[in-house]
Amino acid sequence: MGNQDQSDLTSENTGWRSGCLLVGGYFMDYRKILLEKLVVLDSIDEDHFPVVTLDEYFIGNTQEDSIALNQWGDGRPSIKEIYARFKEVAARDDVQGVFVGLHQDWGESLNDDTWPAAENIHIFSSAPQEVADQWVAGLEADGIGDDGWPYGKHRATPELPAGFKVYTVYWD
Repeated sequence: MGNQDQSDLTSENTGWRSGCLLVGGYFMDYRKILLEKLVVLDSIDEDHFPVVTLDEYFIGNTQEDSIALNQWGDGRPSIKEIYARFKEVAARDDVQGVFVGLHQDWGESLNDDTWPAAENIHIFSSAPQEVADQWVAGLEADGIGDDGWPYGKHRATPELPAGFKVYTVYWD
């Protein structure tokens, strides 16, 4: 992909097709790649919801109701804007990683053509709560908390560096 800004890849661009991206003359099916990874993650730890990187979840995703479903059409920004916002957060010096926590019903996407549903966004950061609160302004989120993993930590989730905490962005 070179230096192309991933957040600028939208369905309006000629390279997109239903969760696919034209790369070197071939369509990459990012939904299929994501689902395959989720199946593997689920086999590693069936008791906790899978967690994937920001890029793994958002690249190829044009399904607006795949995250923060209840806020879509009620002031929540587009998928493209959410992705761009969290890419900015991920680039901060006080952030080690941004991850997407899947919804308990993500597996329904194995039987239809929907994008797997997400429940929340996890941010590994050393920033204070006041700074983290600013990251969700305008996203119609119910908040951002530093109370760790709301549904337990998946075994394949990266380890938190010393001095960092897990912030979780919640939507109803």
